[in-house]
Amino acid sequence: MAPAADREGYWGPPTSTLEWCEENYAVSYYIAEFWNTVSNLIFILPPIYGAIQTYKDGLEKRYLAAYLCLTAVGLGSWCFHMTLKYEMQLLDELPMIYSCCVFVYCLYECFKYKNTVNYPLLFLLITYSFVVSIVYLDLKEPVFHQVNLALLEQLI
Repeated sequence: MAPAADREGYWGPPTSTLEWCEENYAVSYYIAEFWNTVSNLIFILPPIYGAIQTYKDGLEKRYLAAYLCLTAVGLGSWCFHMTLKYEMQLLDELPMIYSCCVFVYCLYECFKYKNTVNYPLLFLLITYSFVVSIVYLDLKEPVFHQVNLALLEQLI
């Protein structure tokens, strides 16, 4: 767990179940983990550009969804590291699960006919996301999230 700065920041004491390796409120009174927050720009700006290009080029919607999911992860992670609040932690972690499901769908649909939908795979991934979300909201255990994210990443 990261050491806490002597003063309390703008967002108050952390309520998240995790804190990372950065001293809280060391750089800014308004940002709990400054460098973790700012580093999320790489997950926000390039994916927005990619989404715009994907739309302009008329590519399949699954690719647009992948870029938008990366943007959602970046925005959620920005909010979490800025505040260290539990609600913002959920905005960071749950989109990671959803994004990985979109990436799995994109990967397993690479060699298919254009503009077709694999409904069984889509149903399986949506169900997985839903179940993981419900259980995680109940357990509030970071290891549960990490294990389920790792399972999805193994498919990628």
